Amino acid sequence: MTEPARRKVPELPLFQLLPNMITVAALCAGLTALRAAFNGEFGQAVILIIIAAVLDGLDGRLARLLRSESKIGAELDSLCDFVNFGVVPGIVLYLWALGNLPRVGWIATLIYIACCLLRLARFNTDTKAAVADGEHADGSFVGVPSPAGAMLALLPIFLAFLFEVSAAPPTGLVAAWMVIVGTLMIGTFPTPSLKGMSVARERATYVVISFVAVLALLTAYPWATLAALDLGYLAMLGWAQLARLRRPKA
Repeated sequence: MTEPARRKVPELPLFQLLPNMITVAALCAGLTALRAAFNGEFGQAVILIIIAAVLDGLDGRLARLLRSESKIGAELDSLCDFVNFGVVPGIVLYLWALGNLPRVGWIATLIYIACCLLRLARFNTDTKAAVADGEHADGSFVGVPSPAGAMLALLPIFLAFLFEVSAAPPTGLVAAWMVIVGTLMIGTFPTPSLKGMSVARERATYVVISFVAVLALLTAYPWATLAALDLGYLAMLGWAQLARLRRPKA
């Protein structure tokens, strides 16, 4: 008798797992930020959240570059975004400022986290609907993206570290700010996206130099630069909405 032929198991090139590895690395950074916050090391917690945001910006682009997009990768990315930019910033801010008002502070924390969850659920639904209809993204988001929302939510910590405030942070203002940021994430207004922005070729060099300058400023003056980036993003949101309102209706 001849032996039955063995079923050939399809092999997956190892490099195609890199995007998922980066996504998991972002999750590890976010969870480690929680550990730092529980130890009272809030500066380190903020840095780890920023690292998670940077890794989040890399995994999707790397997946498209390597042509290794998959449904499990998309779901993994969304789940990690909820943890890194919803749960982690909410808990970090609660531990940093909202412990003095545990009931009100916890309500604000839950609202922020729930808004992040709803924002990601809507994004996933809209993306799948666009793919099913054969539509293409117009280069803008609906509402503030979750990574940007996390950076906005952390603005009180940036300002406190910038001005070296030793007094207890204003609990009520921090709680109100978290609710405001959560509302921005679930808003239905369009927000700018880097994917939809373009620059003239002759000005590309200036964009690269500006990027290097921002990196240098982050190294030399991290809290001032982070606060300035947040305020600049808020100004850009306001300008975009004003321009949209002034645009004549068809």
